[in-house]
Amino acid sequence: MTQDEDLLLAVLNSAPVVDGTRTEQLVGETGKALAARYDGTPAELEHLRQVRDTLQDLVRGQADATSRLTALLAGTALVPEATPAGLDWELVTPPERRLAARVALAWSRVEEAMPGRLRACANTRCNLFLVDHSRPGTAKWCSMAVCGNRMKTRAHASRKRNSRAAQQQH
Repeated sequence: MTQDEDLLLAVLNSAPVVDGTRTEQLVGETGKALAARYDGTPAELEHLRQVRDTLQDLVRGQADATSRLTALLAGTALVPEATPAGLDWELVTPPERRLAARVALAWSRVEEAMPGRLRACANTRCNLFLVDHSRPGTAKWCSMAVCGNRMKTRAHASRKRNSRAAQQQH
């Protein structure tokens, strides 16, 4: 996993569902720790939450989220600096929006490098995301051990119920 992917998934997955309720990790000490891990500050958390929610909507296919993301990134630019080795790009944005802009750039890089591989977990009761690195590109779950097993167990139980119901009708 690249540093971009790690940052992106840490932010996208910062609102997990716990005991059926969405929780918020981009607040308080947990939010401060996440921001600090990526060289951010507590002052950036509000913008980080807004970008996270917008990117979650984009990954889930909500087209109106593109205009929201554009608005959230207003005043952000990448400025080139020529070096003997090529171009270095400096992110220029208000300080309270820096980490959120980095997350948006990470999303863009992942989408460009691996189109369609960033997706929401197939468990509709989950609010986590994954970047699919499998060869066939068919990963569905944020975690096979958690969501994958739960969904497979539910599907098996449903098939068993349907089978019993069909047998009782005959």
